[in-house]
Amino acid sequence: MATEPQGSQWKTLDKDLNRISQVELAATYVARPLVAPGIALAFIVVAGAVAAVIFGQQPSSFVVIAAAVFGAYMAVNIGANDVANNMGPAVGANALTMGGAIVIAALCESAGALLAGGDVVSTISKGIIDPASVADTRIFIWAMMAALVSSALWVNLATWVGAPVSTTHSVVGGVMGAGIAAAGLGAVNWSSMSMIAASWVISPVLGGAVAAMFLAFIKARILYQDDKIAASRTWVPVLVGLMAGVFAAYLALKGLKKIISIDMPVALIIGLVTGLVVYAISAPLIRRASEGMENRNRSVKTLFGLPLVLSAALLSFAHGANDVANAVGPLAAIVHATEFGGFEDKVSIPTWVMIIGAFGISFGLFLFGPKLIRMVGSQITKLNPMRAYCVALSAAITVIVASWLGLPVSSTHIAVGGVFGVGFYREWHMERRLRRIGAKTGEVKRIAKEERRRRKLVRRSHFMTIVAAWVITVPAAALLSGIVFWVLNAFVN
Repeated sequence: MATEPQGSQWKTLDKDLNRISQVELAATYVARPLVAPGIALAFIVVAGAVAAVIFGQQPSSFVVIAAAVFGAYMAVNIGANDVANNMGPAVGANALTMGGAIVIAALCESAGALLAGGDVVSTISKGIIDPASVADTRIFIWAMMAALVSSALWVNLATWVGAPVSTTHSVVGGVMGAGIAAAGLGAVNWSSMSMIAASWVISPVLGGAVAAMFLAFIKARILYQDDKIAASRTWVPVLVGLMAGVFAAYLALKGLKKIISIDMPVALIIGLVTGLVVYAISAPLIRRASEGMENRNRSVKTLFGLPLVLSAALLSFAHGANDVANAVGPLAAIVHATEFGGFEDKVSIPTWVMIIGAFGISFGLFLFGPKLIRMVGSQITKLNPMRAYCVALSAAITVIVASWLGLPVSSTHIAVGGVFGVGFYREWHMERRLRRIGAKTGEVKRIAKEERRRRKLVRRSHFMTIVAAWVITVPAAALLSGIVFWVLNAFVN
């Protein structure tokens, strides 16, 4: 009987093994995009299981389990979208790697939520719905469920298209839409809604103006001086002390409410003392660090690296303390209404609910955060440590000023507005410099257009996408919430 040559058998075996390896490679390539959603889904299932264990065989346990599932989904979306505003500038300026930013943000957000997160949260977010319009417990539970589902879906959609949006505004829109679906347009407190709508303009404009002002100051007092290193030794400690004082006041007002309640005058005194202490410490450190540096802009930028990293960490801590409670508020309201058979204007947040919020943010940040971090940090405009420092400082200052004036502002809008402010200031400054050197009007326009493209100044496509997402966040979340409420109400009845 004829046998196949030995060499031919090995060739056939090699071909078969090659096919198998190609199939495995293809399977790995196809499965890779599904890893992150799979891990997120596993966390959401665990959150539901925790609620099931806590509520056991109670008749209403199904409602709480469903709310816990959607609350975990909301927390994951906050991590994917909202946290990018704090870490994006530091990553875009190359002060932090993507991995380092994610680790710091996850730790600081979780610490802020668990250590300093609010004890209570408003169930009728920002007082936009008349409580009497949803006095029936069943209606109230479905309204909160609809707000939770709709705000999570909207933030998820915004992340998918690459637009950083306000989580708080999403929840506000969800509550408003559910309230209108439940009791009509008369249930809405339109004066509160007009204040929130005003914050769409106030937040980014104020944040951008403050960031541009600090960048102009740095350019005038440091970068355009003949001896940049000597100027840095004078002014960088002042700026670092100012940053420390502002963040101390910011955390005293926004991040430590669970530990101690502090009013504005006391917070400002805390900020002043902290700023003076940090200035006294940083002045000799900056002097030592600047010894032997070349008289170049690149040398000056390195002095802002560490303050920028610290500011990003502090912003994340304050965000975890202040915004997570708002995000899991509907879940806390549902748990309270289910346990006690009624609702109150403000309810306490159970520890397990806050843990779901903190861990959900961390998972969302690890799994989906890099997309928005890159968007905020490098795709709107090109950032360096000085520009990113101006954005971070502007975010803290603007929140303090808004709190003092009683204005409802969005931390997301402020931070991204700061990035826009820095970018537009660069455009204005560049065009003014070109005119100064005596270029003809036509040449100025041509050169300016080329410079915008080459130096990655503000990208108009991203600007329009983000502004559009901001404008439609509340109405879009409200529309989604109304639809979800009607579906839930029809399904139950």
